[in-house]
Amino acid sequence: MEDRAPLPRLRAQHLAVCALYAALVLLWVADLASATAGHPGAGPRAWLLPVVGPLIAALVLLPAARPRRLTWRTAAAVGLSWLLTGFLLMPGERIVDGAWGLLETACLLLALTRVARREGPPGTTAVLSAALGLAVIVVPLRMAELNLMVAFSFLLTFFVGAAVGLGSYLRVLDGRRVRAISAVRDGERRELARDLHDFVAHHVTGIVIQAQAARTVRETAPEQVDPLLESIERAGTETLDSMRRLVRVLREEEGEPLRPGDTLNELPSLVAEFTRNGGPPVALEVTDAARRARLGPEVETSVQRVVREALTNVRRHAPAAATADVRIDADRERLTVQIRNAPSAERRFTPLGGRGGFGLLGLRERVEAVEGELRAEPTADGGWLVAAAFPAPAGAGPMAGSPG
Repeated sequence: MEDRAPLPRLRAQHLAVCALYAALVLLWVADLASATAGHPGAGPRAWLLPVVGPLIAALVLLPAARPRRLTWRTAAAVGLSWLLTGFLLMPGERIVDGAWGLLETACLLLALTRVARREGPPGTTAVLSAALGLAVIVVPLRMAELNLMVAFSFLLTFFVGAAVGLGSYLRVLDGRRVRAISAVRDGERRELARDLHDFVAHHVTGIVIQAQAARTVRETAPEQVDPLLESIERAGTETLDSMRRLVRVLREEEGEPLRPGDTLNELPSLVAEFTRNGGPPVALEVTDAARRARLGPEVETSVQRVVREALTNVRRHAPAAATADVRIDADRERLTVQIRNAPSAERRFTPLGGRGGFGLLGLRERVEAVEGELRAEPTADGGWLVAAAFPAPAGAGPMAGSPG
């Protein structure tokens, strides 16, 4: 599921886009004014600027379904710019007054920034960046006055350098974010592997003990062998299910051994500790259906991780006067966990994990690793909701360690 960004953040992005398009419209108006107030001898040539500018803007700014199409459209835009420059350099009157194609120049600079930022074949990126940069630098040559041509071309070299620098900087930031995301995912996989290792060890130990007991009572009480074998079979099946989660996941650090079946019993302590450490009041509700649900060991720890991470972010990002409630319920197929913090007079719409943080990403990786689903979104009243759903058939029997 997609996360829904808080409304103020969406409004800020919307305002930024609107401001960009408003600035481009103003540049087009300047091109139009140049065409209407230009040198009389320029004739229809001056009208090429306000006509070609929107075409290049459409090629550069309209979204594309595939990056390859965007590359071809950018190449078409720079080719059109070079054709226009070549045509205006042909014998005849030059454009003397006003702009030389401000909308076209701005769109080419935006395209240059995007090309420098986007990952792609090095050869294509280098050629397209060079063509865009040179196209921007030579556009003042369309004017008639030599001093203005040289001055504006020199000035535009700084804009070209700034566009390349900004695109490269954003590319570095994107690379750092990709590496950080990869590190978060690897960390979640390792933590899940540690948890599963402890649970698998618990089940295997039980299998060994029950097998030894079966051998002991085989002669004296053969009627007890079948129940022991059934228990061994059930424990082996659960162990195999957990081991499937461990494929390609290695345990790198030692951790405190975990005990299966303690998840719901430990939640009240977790909530109480959260409140004692400065968190807002939390109401915990665990339904009878949730207590009867049989969870896999990896799901148990994931439930606890969702509650802990969500409450941590409530304390970190929610308003001080906000309250929170935790509800765990189950039906015939799913166990759901909901953590909701209520709004307060002090509104702070910060995404879970903070701006630029990876808490929600790591939590999603953990939940999806056990075939669950996670969503985080603002509520209609201004609060925040974190909801996770895990596979947990209620008819499978009571969860080990939980009240029946």
